[in-house]
Amino acid sequence: MRCPFCQHPDTRVIDSRLAGEGDQVRRRRECAACGERFTTYETAELSLPRVIKRSGAREPFNEDKLRRGMLFALEKRTVPTEKVEEALSRIKRHVLALGEREVEASRIGDWVMEELRALDEVAYIRFASVYMSFEDVTAFREVIDRLEREPSPEVRKSQLGLLEGGEDYNVDGD
Repeated sequence: MRCPFCQHPDTRVIDSRLAGEGDQVRRRRECAACGERFTTYETAELSLPRVIKRSGAREPFNEDKLRRGMLFALEKRTVPTEKVEEALSRIKRHVLALGEREVEASRIGDWVMEELRALDEVAYIRFASVYMSFEDVTAFREVIDRLEREPSPEVRKSQLGLLEGGEDYNVDGD
């Protein structure tokens, strides 16, 4: 790999480790000519499906567009960048796991909503207001009410089923 400082073509890898959620390799490199060190990231290049918009138009999946939308919703919120990147990786994995050539934008939007809800409820509401095209305050109120009624994704993941193994649970002990 070419050195980004002096453009010398000879660099050597001095350290490699997994990064992200194990889908990237982080490499520390050193230039043989100037001795500067820098980091590179290696990821597998996978073919992502085309996105079918509400209008019926089709466009290539654009991770940068997805990131911008999430960051816009998270603006001025205290969510660590690494958490946002992990959420983006999960959404991308959902898209790849479909194994389809095309995916509805609404499915991606639903995954974004789910991830934002787990990251920050204010960002969730911000994104929902644009994604769901709220027309009035009542629509906002309905989403906020639903947010308060339903458990968050973390709570849902941590709860155990009340009827483990299909046994009936009787409070009176009968």
